[in-house]
Amino acid sequence: MSTTASDISTRTQLDSVHASNQSGLNTAEIRNYTLNFGPQHPAAHGVLRLILEMDGEVVQRADPHIGLLHRGTEKLAESKPFNQSIGYMDRLDYVSMMCNEHAYVRAIETLMGIEAPERAQYIRTMFDEITRILNHLMWVGSNALDLGAMAVFLYAFREREELMDCYEAVSGARMHATYYRPGGVYRDLPDRMPRYKESPWRKGAALKRFNQWREGSLLDYLDAFCDDFPKRVDEYETLLTDNRIWKQRTVGVGVISPEKALAWGMTGPMIRGSGIAWDLRKKQPYAKYDAVDFDIPVGVNGDCYDRYLVRVAEMRESTRIIKQCVAWLKANPGPVIVDNFKVAPPSREEMKDDMEALIHHFKLFSEGYCVPAGETYAAVEAPKGEFGCYLVSDGANKPFRCKLRAPGFAHLSSMDEVVKGHMLADVVAMIGTYDVVFGEIDR
Repeated sequence: MSTTASDISTRTQLDSVHASNQSGLNTAEIRNYTLNFGPQHPAAHGVLRLILEMDGEVVQRADPHIGLLHRGTEKLAESKPFNQSIGYMDRLDYVSMMCNEHAYVRAIETLMGIEAPERAQYIRTMFDEITRILNHLMWVGSNALDLGAMAVFLYAFREREELMDCYEAVSGARMHATYYRPGGVYRDLPDRMPRYKESPWRKGAALKRFNQWREGSLLDYLDAFCDDFPKRVDEYETLLTDNRIWKQRTVGVGVISPEKALAWGMTGPMIRGSGIAWDLRKKQPYAKYDAVDFDIPVGVNGDCYDRYLVRVAEMRESTRIIKQCVAWLKANPGPVIVDNFKVAPPSREEMKDDMEALIHHFKLFSEGYCVPAGETYAAVEAPKGEFGCYLVSDGANKPFRCKLRAPGFAHLSSMDEVVKGHMLADVVAMIGTYDVVFGEIDR
């Protein structure tokens, strides 16, 4: 069989590559390959495109590409009156709705020099903690699902639905509440919880069980929830905390030292998981956090498992805070928004009797209100970390500049260094432990 010139050329090239491999030259170029993780990956928790440089199953480099969900929230806020941008805040981190509102509303209140009534401050504290539980329930369920545990996800949503009913009871919406307002909250807590009606799915004894907590007010409902919820957290821990598969996927994975956590500007469970007890509710108290008793859970090793334990402990502490707020609110009725027509709408009765109140009503909802010139930064301890709002006013009825500080944005910047040297499956665990939501990262 004859040999052609092209055969000789091909064989020469193959021999050359083989010799390069044998001598150790260019092995990185030959062995490493690039993998796209996302942007529609089920474990990316949003539209994250992660470009991974892989050496087999081991990650050599991670390059997060963001901006695929950018909606221009900050610029939109600068084009609308102050009170028309509260709803945008709910849609940033759409699992921590009222906490986002709280930072924006606090910034406006600081510039205007107004303070919400005491009852409104307790209501805000209570709903911030309801939101924290909602967030952590979503996190523990979705993170467990990412790592192969399905039952926890279904259990967590059972409790989420019960707390979503509280959102709906005060605002009419189950997610994007727009309940906090400059000077207080939209309205007082309802005296009666909505009840389930008979249906093919709920009737007889089942219907009675579903309505058992709904016989009284929202505060009675929350009292019953707080008595029951610690047992539910015990169920999550039974499924996960000592589960050997869960521990194999999380213990020693994504270790972040206290020094690195500080250098990266981490906050929330990310920095507390590394052993630093930094919490704005204690260090820079706002609302009524200085009047309630709670502890700050911290980790020891700074790995994914510690961050899981911190979030589980935070759910228990949030239950304690809600219980204290419920007791105070039951004993202390009062106004829930300032008596100032400039920022708070008059009641229907006042509008019927007072033409000036009617004019204030129309002016408030059409033109808004002018905020004194100045700048401020207001931050809250959101479930994911420090969520802040830097607001600049030039004296007009809309912000001159609105800049939001999202915890997830700072956390994601550490992705490359944290996952380097880990396996591909550990990238999923790390993204989960960051608890990212891209509404706030892309803004």
